[in-house]
Amino acid sequence: MRFQGTHFLSYHVDATRKKGRAAVSNPSGRYESRSHETFDDGWGTLETLPEAIPTTLTVDTARQIITYNRSPDVPFDRSINPYRGCEHGCIYCFARPTHTWLGLSAGLDFETRLFYKPDAPERLKEELASPKYRCQPLALGINTDAYQPVERRLELTRSLLEVLSEAHHPVSIVTKSSLIERDLDLLTAMARDGLAQVAVSITTLSRRLARTLEPRAAAPQRRLQTIARLAESGIPTSVMVAPLIPVLTDSELETILDEAKVAGAQSADYVLLRLPHETRMLFKEWLAANQPLKAERVMERIRDTRGGREYDATFGKRLRGEGAYADLLAQRFRLATKRLGFGKTPSFNTELFTPPRIAGQQMSLF
Repeated sequence: MRFQGTHFLSYHVDATRKKGRAAVSNPSGRYESRSHETFDDGWGTLETLPEAIPTTLTVDTARQIITYNRSPDVPFDRSINPYRGCEHGCIYCFARPTHTWLGLSAGLDFETRLFYKPDAPERLKEELASPKYRCQPLALGINTDAYQPVERRLELTRSLLEVLSEAHHPVSIVTKSSLIERDLDLLTAMARDGLAQVAVSITTLSRRLARTLEPRAAAPQRRLQTIARLAESGIPTSVMVAPLIPVLTDSELETILDEAKVAGAQSADYVLLRLPHETRMLFKEWLAANQPLKAERVMERIRDTRGGREYDATFGKRLRGEGAYADLLAQRFRLATKRLGFGKTPSFNTELFTPPRIAGQQMSLF
């Protein structure tokens, strides 16, 4: 879906004035034929921008809900994203550039102009019921968090889980939201059959830093409580230290792992900060506004891990980086997880899958 010929105003907002938003600007997307820039016309319009930017929701229809990938460095080949854009507003989000495919901005538009797929559960049933479908673990909410704030009202993720549960289809979830606790009834039952696993993402334990990095995600300590509740319910739960941000959060690696282990996490992983396309500029703007004294050091260290560049999309390097500093992070992670006794994520059970029955569909003879 793309909004042909539509151009949205790009405006710059002072970081101290926009409530609950991480992006400092709303630049035009890289696919647009025109761009906009802010200038002071002397009428005081720059000083009268709204303090709060509202969230809007738009229906997004899809012919197919399962997206397939062939990435050799991710542990799944299919995923579902019930939402486009994410109100969590994480400034570092690698999915921000996908909003430019819609003719929108990867900046504030990504956090405020959201799209949802109300027909996603029905599309999922149809695809799982296809005779050509072969069951493999499915990742739910990978580009954008399936448990972002609007899910509380729309319950799309819960509806998708109900379809997967009825079909005995394995699912993995990565989230930074405590809202996942609402669905403990479904996830607990699925986990008993080896059908559900959850990873909770923690970037920092500093509430102050988290408030600007990921303004509408659950507080770090609340995420630790979510790990505890998931683990207590018998759901295989891991902590994802992601993203690990050089200079800003890298010193917290061991502490996050320690706290997550105490909370009940059984396994752990980490991802080094990724800055594809527009995310690079947006992150640097955020640094200038929120961490000006550390900004250059952060970017220098990032370049150290990306072969002198600010991003390298090469498979095998994009998630962990390369070079001496990246190797040191990997060694610290290995030593910490060994000391804490983190194990491996258990295998999924794909043998129980039962294709959904669609109304009016001819029944099998066997």
